Amino acid sequence: MALKNISLQLVLVSFLFSAGTASAQFRDESNSNIASGSKPKAGSLYGSWGYNQETYTRSSIHIKQGALGNDYEFVNVDGHDHEGWNNGITNKALTIPQYNYRLGYYFNKKQDLAIELNFDHTKYIIVDGTTQHMKGTFNHRSVDSMVVFSQANGDYYYLNNGANFFLFNIVKRVGLHHSRNNNVRIDLTGKVGIGPVIPHVQNSLFGNANDPHFQFGGWNTGIELALRATFMRYAFIELSQKLDYARYSNLKLYDGTAKQNFGTYETILSIGAIIPTTKHNPMFEREKSNDELKYRILAPTNPDPGSN
Repeated sequence: MALKNISLQLVLVSFLFSAGTASAQFRDESNSNIASGSKPKAGSLYGSWGYNQETYTRSSIHIKQGALGNDYEFVNVDGHDHEGWNNGITNKALTIPQYNYRLGYYFNKKQDLAIELNFDHTKYIIVDGTTQHMKGTFNHRSVDSMVVFSQANGDYYYLNNGANFFLFNIVKRVGLHHSRNNNVRIDLTGKVGIGPVIPHVQNSLFGNANDPHFQFGGWNTGIELALRATFMRYAFIELSQKLDYARYSNLKLYDGTAKQNFGTYETILSIGAIIPTTKHNPMFEREKSNDELKYRILAPTNPDPGSN
């Protein structure tokens, strides 16, 4: 758990430092644009925290333990998530349930394009007591049989401290509705990205347990569609639907490795905040009324003091 917290903190600090540097650059460019009379650029930084639930596709887990004479698969495995937050979140640490966070920066004038660090702490387990199809070579002998996969028999397979999807996303925002003063906004955002998976691997196969650990375990790619409602310009709530495909490889077992690929369907509910990092941001400025626009159009710009 300590390694996980340290790694998350390092990612968080590095991202915020990069965003801060980018923000300063945008401010400098905005000042120079104002001095030259051109339209200034806009930028805004956002972050969110929430919880999720997952449904996984069936998949096969390929086991290789050369010294033990094992090269087999658990075929068509049905894995499940482990929510935790649905039993109450006030009586446990925020990082115990399945959680997620987003950190992003809108960087263009229209404020409809962003880059985002996207992390989902998801959990994957084989339910205790289920029957699994085992096929291949076990103890130098060919096998094709059904086995009861239970902790009592010395069998368990958990990515329960995280299947852990990291993604670096490109984000596109489409405005659906906003009030004249921008105190209420409804936006639809689409996201696509790729990144590493850093699972916590914990397992025991036929009584041979591994040393539970975090590791770099492969890659994943995902797409996400989110509906965001922003209130008082700065606070928002967001409901997301996400598809992710992860390829896990070289997962450490007792005297061997495992690999596995599966797809994930996620539902995510988050709360967050967004703040402008430059002036003249279209998501935060009040729209001009018709009377104000007419006055700006009709009012003389250089009146002649000598004329009547």
